[in-house]
Amino acid sequence: MTFTIVARCSRSGQVGIGIATYSIGVGLYCNGLRANVGATMTQAFVNQGNNTLALRLLAKGFMPARVIDELAANDSDFAYRQIAVIDREGRAAAYSGAKTRGYSGHEVGNGYVAMGNVLAGHHVVEAMARGYEAKPDESFERRLLRAIEAGRDAGGQVGNDGHLTERSAGIFVYGAYDHAELDLRVDLHDKAVDELRRAFEEYELYRGYYRDRGNNPRDAVPQDVFVAGLK
Repeated sequence: MTFTIVARCSRSGQVGIGIATYSIGVGLYCNGLRANVGATMTQAFVNQGNNTLALRLLAKGFMPARVIDELAANDSDFAYRQIAVIDREGRAAAYSGAKTRGYSGHEVGNGYVAMGNVLAGHHVVEAMARGYEAKPDESFERRLLRAIEAGRDAGGQVGNDGHLTERSAGIFVYGAYDHAELDLRVDLHDKAVDELRRAFEEYELYRGYYRDRGNNPRDAVPQDVFVAGLK
């Protein structure tokens, strides 16, 4: 019961994941990003080892479709998984297992995969793809966020009693470094996508400050002074 965009930015070379779900603490499962290697995500009935294995195979030069074949060969319950894989060049492949809960499906685009399960229908996946594509000149992070907002607005997830609200969400981005450039998550909230947007817009005000403070600590402005300057 999750909808996700996994992508590589053709302008910056960054790789990232935008995700929203009725489940809680979804950020725990979004460890499938590595600088200069690629991006991967396994969801539905999660096998956490898949992300680690997929990144290892991508680092060895395996193509995304071959990575999925290798994951299948290594997992007797593969039909319960939903997987996206993107390499460092932006080539992408995806799989939605026959035993994932419906509606379950994906769309592979230019440098991205939009996918989800327990959705209102394929139109949710399509909306995510169009949301990601809508403003190509925006920052990569904003495009990821726009995609999951579009999935929510298109109906998102449904259960036996109707719509399922998004209770956790996140945006995760890696660029040229071994550490994340953005790791922003909402683990439990009645409107997690709205809360993620709020947190993102607030954090955007601080990103340059935090970066510069680390690069030039001797001349760093005290944080309370910086915050006062925002008012």
